[in-house]
Amino acid sequence: MSKIGKIPVKLPSGVKVEVKDRYITVEGENGKLTQMYDPTMVTIQVSDGEVVVTRQAEEREYKARQGLYRSLLANMVQGVSTLWQKNLVIKGSGFRVRSEGKELVLELGYAMPVRFKLMDGIEADVPNPNEIIIKGIDKQLVGQTAAMIRALRKPEPYKGTGIIYKNEEIFRKAGKMGAHGG
Repeated sequence: MSKIGKIPVKLPSGVKVEVKDRYITVEGENGKLTQMYDPTMVTIQVSDGEVVVTRQAEEREYKARQGLYRSLLANMVQGVSTLWQKNLVIKGSGFRVRSEGKELVLELGYAMPVRFKLMDGIEADVPNPNEIIIKGIDKQLVGQTAAMIRALRKPEPYKGTGIIYKNEEIFRKAGKMGAHGG
């Protein structure tokens, strides 16, 4: 991770980073994110439109923390400047989704439609009845929400139905080759 940790994070215009006490605060046009860090492991310096994360020692744990905090910082900067997004596709006969305010109503072949309430900081676009676009500034929260929606009806390997990520490849099983009566 130390190779990643050495690379400075470039700040786009309109993004401000503040390091105070044990917290990193990143503010941009889409919102504000705060992350706690360990000042005994790394120091974070903001200068000339970039942020540099340096470690306090050369041991393995310090190198790992340097890479971790640099990656978290880069994700925060990207989130507040351009939103993170995950695309989900719903495949199946009669499977569809619609948006009702801060809630998604998914018809997934169950007896009743499944209602999924979106968390704060997450928004969902439904461009057509078989597609969901999850957006937000927090990468972890966007991924978590997409995974929770996908878990409502995981992809089925025989028919290929269910909720999948847009570019996900589902391994399809052949099924029974044929049975002969005895």
